[in-house]
Amino acid sequence: MNNSFVYQIRVLKIEELERALTLIHHVFMEFEAPDYSEAGIQTFVDFIEFHSLKNKIEDNDLKFWGCFDNETIVGVIAMKKSTHISLLFVDNNYHRKGIAKNLFKTVLTTIKKASDIKEITVNSSPYAVKAYHKLGFQDTTLEKVVDGIRFTPMKFILRENNV
Repeated sequence: MNNSFVYQIRVLKIEELERALTLIHHVFMEFEAPDYSEAGIQTFVDFIEFHSLKNKIEDNDLKFWGCFDNETIVGVIAMKKSTHISLLFVDNNYHRKGIAKNLFKTVLTTIKKASDIKEITVNSSPYAVKAYHKLGFQDTTLEKVVDGIRFTPMKFILRENNV
């Protein structure tokens, strides 16, 4: 990370999960929900239900990192099975400050230390497609709609020099 990045990124503690989910919900409603049907909005809200995600974290099916400005959570990334980005959200007031990029770099560094994973996937919302392209993701197929959720499947190929 470069010296101008002034925020702290670390694994989220279970007791911080509710605050992270509040951030995710707020950002989703502001930027994603306008592109979704009522069914899609409900599917997403159901997905970010506290107890369900807490169980996934405790079962090591999901790992969350948070980006903090002092004690305030300003961004989060969640990885399913170390190979799929399930959630990546940044508070509107912190957009274009390198937070998503640095959260992703943290995940890349963690993955490269721990395994022989060759690619990371994501189902990008319409709003985030450009941001994922900027991070180096490539579309794998056209946009889909499943349970009201609009997304473009994408992948990032891991190489030695892309951390």
